[in-house]
Amino acid sequence: MDESLWPARNVAEYAYCPRLFYFMQIEGVFIPSYDTEEGKSVHGRVDKPSAAPQPVPSEEEEDTERPVAVRSLTLTSKALSLTATLDLAEIQGTTAVPVEYRKGRPRHFFRRPAKPEEEQPEETLSQEPEPWPTDRVQVGLQAVLLEEAGYTVEKAVLYYAAEKRRLTIPVDAALKEEALRTLEEAKECAGGTRPLPLINDPKCPRCSLQPICLPDEINLHRAHSDDEEWTPRRIWPPRDDGIHVVAQAEGLKAGVRGKELNVYDKNGATVKSVPLANIESLSLLGSVQLTTQALHALAGLNIPIAFLSSAGRLVSMMDPMDSVSAEIRKAQVRKFDQPEVCLALAQALISSKIQNQRTLLMRNHSALPPGVADSLLREINGVLKADNIETVRGHEGRAAAIYFRHFSGMIKGKPGQEFDENGRQRRPPPDPVNACLSMAYTMLAHECTAAARLARLEPSIGGFHVSRPGRPALALDLMEPFRPLIADSLALSCFNRGELTEGHFSRSAAGCLFTDAGRRSFFNALGRRMDTEVTHPCYGYRLGYRRMIVIHARMVAAWLMGEIDTLEFLTTR
Repeated sequence: MDESLWPARNVAEYAYCPRLFYFMQIEGVFIPSYDTEEGKSVHGRVDKPSAAPQPVPSEEEEDTERPVAVRSLTLTSKALSLTATLDLAEIQGTTAVPVEYRKGRPRHFFRRPAKPEEEQPEETLSQEPEPWPTDRVQVGLQAVLLEEAGYTVEKAVLYYAAEKRRLTIPVDAALKEEALRTLEEAKECAGGTRPLPLINDPKCPRCSLQPICLPDEINLHRAHSDDEEWTPRRIWPPRDDGIHVVAQAEGLKAGVRGKELNVYDKNGATVKSVPLANIESLSLLGSVQLTTQALHALAGLNIPIAFLSSAGRLVSMMDPMDSVSAEIRKAQVRKFDQPEVCLALAQALISSKIQNQRTLLMRNHSALPPGVADSLLREINGVLKADNIETVRGHEGRAAAIYFRHFSGMIKGKPGQEFDENGRQRRPPPDPVNACLSMAYTMLAHECTAAARLARLEPSIGGFHVSRPGRPALALDLMEPFRPLIADSLALSCFNRGELTEGHFSRSAAGCLFTDAGRRSFFNALGRRMDTEVTHPCYGYRLGYRRMIVIHARMVAAWLMGEIDTLEFLTTR
């Protein structure tokens, strides 16, 4: 943001929520919501510029009969480094009245004085509506600019469209002092670090940035004493109906016509048609083509595109050129150079992973031998007591050996027997179960790469996995707790339910690979698995796995930024 001129509306955002202000104005982060789009609509109806007012007339020239309505009036003060565009200014001679339009309702609450034993006063319902404090700040700054331009401003008007109510407030010294003080506080905030979230504030659930800010989740981890209880509210769902499009047949071509993404076969016939507004991601496997027009359209809607080999290996990802927080990535590089930070991350990740492996075995093994669950529990305790990352890797390796030694006991029939003979192998996968696990891990890595980028982290710089060229080390870190929950569970489900059979695979010197029909069955099952809702043991609400991964990536970012002290990943019991 250009700090030479501060828009009054941005200062009002600071008054509403300093953290929201920092996200939007300093980091360039914004997600539209129904409220923001509706607000745009209201302003669109009134923001039609009219002719600029004439210079302030002298007292002899003053016209006192009828005010002149000037819309979208822009005023600037170099002395204050302030600018504002007024929805409407009612000008009568040397007197001006700023008028601001609002989509919602006025404030119907007032705060009674706090009692001695209370830290915060109670909000009590008021019969008389009041302007919101943020609206007061904005019209206060507008009044200051009008006065600097030579007008006398005695009052301001706020019009609340939801109630068709026009509220008039006096422009006095207190209002102008409040507005200018908020301006200076916003400037100071912009030059510092990201503010912490509001605590249990009723504004948060309706905020479009709640899924990024995660106020309740961060405050839960920041509770100052054991008797402080935070009950996180379910995050706002911006894309619960989002479609994750996968095109994987040879010869397909994807293009855009109107407001739809169309997938055509090699003969030009339409295979799939999806509204662009409903697409959340696009994955292309093998030699699927994508037109330049489609690239531009998807980029304009911030839709990530993954290019994978026919075997499922992630070749490339295209992300829109959105804003990237340099502060988060600087913190990531700085923190992951510290062994104690990498150790803390590894302990949180691997203890959760082994816990989920243990739970999966206990729930699904037909006859789990005695002592296996206890052996995995000992590895978890070893991870938590480790004093270096190599020790963590040792416990992870021993836990993996125990886990995959008994993995076949969760698979019915021949696929389980063949996996039991081969064990876990990936390059190349010798049997259908190994092939399914490899594809599932690849797609999970793709999901975690996308989540890391959504959290404005650098996927190639990890804390547990070693960073190497072409390796998404952080994505591999993030996926560890989710391997049993998503990838392993998916493989078990596909074979035990008969969604994948021997006929869905082909065998050659290159190993066991999916057929086209097998890939279709796999991706159908993967989509259902990613949409499966689970309850987070820490936060208490239910979300699909895909959004759980994003939340964990954002919490890692908050941890690296110093907003929380500890990490806790999704586990099942």
